[in-house]
Amino acid sequence: MSSLSDDKLTAFRRKHLGFVFQQYNLLQNLTAYENVQIGADIGDNPLDVMETLKMVGLETQRNKYPYQLSGGEQQRVSIARSLAKNPDLLFCDELTGALDEKTARQVLQVVEDLHRKLQLTIIVITHNAGIAAMADRIIKMNSGRIEEITVNRNRLGAGQIHWG
Repeated sequence: MSSLSDDKLTAFRRKHLGFVFQQYNLLQNLTAYENVQIGADIGDNPLDVMETLKMVGLETQRNKYPYQLSGGEQQRVSIARSLAKNPDLLFCDELTGALDEKTARQVLQVVEDLHRKLQLTIIVITHNAGIAAMADRIIKMNSGRIEEITVNRNRLGAGQIHWG
C-alpha cells in the first residue's frame, strides 16, 4: 500500500473503504436520502438507498434535512451514507463521541446489527472501554504503536456493555 501513488490510494479508498466520523459531516442542504445517495453514487456495486436507510431505521426520515434530525439520527444517516457504497471495510472513528449514552447505545446496536446482517468487517476507534467489549478483537494503541492485541471470547452486545 505504501508504494501506491496518491491516485491509486484514492481509488482504493473509494472502492473498498467506508468512513464514519464523530462529526456527522452531512451536507446540510440535502435530505437524508440525498446524503445517502452520494455514498451510493461513488460505489461500484452500491446498495439500494432506501434499503440502506431501512437498515439504520430511518426510512421514514428520508425527506428530512440534517437540522431536522437528532444527533443519533444524523449519525445513522452518516453510517448509511458510508454503507451505501457497499465497502469491504468500515472505519468508525469515535462513532458515539458526540452522543449521549442512550443514543450512543442505539447507534451501536445499528452497527452490531449491520455487522451481523452484512458480514461486514467494522473497525471502531474509541476511548470508551465499554464499547471495546463489543469487539471480536481489541487492539490497544499508545502514541501510534500497538501495545496489546486481545481476542475477545466473551463479546458483549450493545445492550450489555458497561458505559464509560
